[in-house]
Amino acid sequence: QVQLVESGGGLVQPGGSLRLSCSASGIFFGIYSLGWHRQVPGKQRELVAFITSTGSTKYLDFAKGRFTISRDNTKKMVYLQMNSLKPEDTAVYYCSAGGYQGVAYRPDNWGQGTQVTVSS
Repeated sequence: QVQLVESGGGLVQPGGSLRLSCSASGIFFGIYSLGWHRQVPGKQRELVAFITSTGSTKYLDFAKGRFTISRDNTKKMVYLQMNSLKPEDTAVYYCSAGGYQGVAYRPDNWGQGTQVTVSS
């Protein structure tokens, strides 16, 4: 198992940028696929992006061209760089660790979440 802790959330103006970080513990960090998700009250948690153990990335449509997921296996970190933020990006953002075998990302471990608020 891997333990995850998010940081970097906060208040940002529309059009601004924010980088979320997720720190992981566990000696087998490198074998996991990693994801970022977001959730607003009353709605399902949705996948934003994920990155596989080999570095391949996929994004949900709303994140394409604006968000970038990356990982640093040496530091055991996963990041989500968010640019051109919109008010509708406001949510609690969670990082995850799980598996991917070519069909769907399967999160198995979750961080506690970090609030991102996009407002002027």
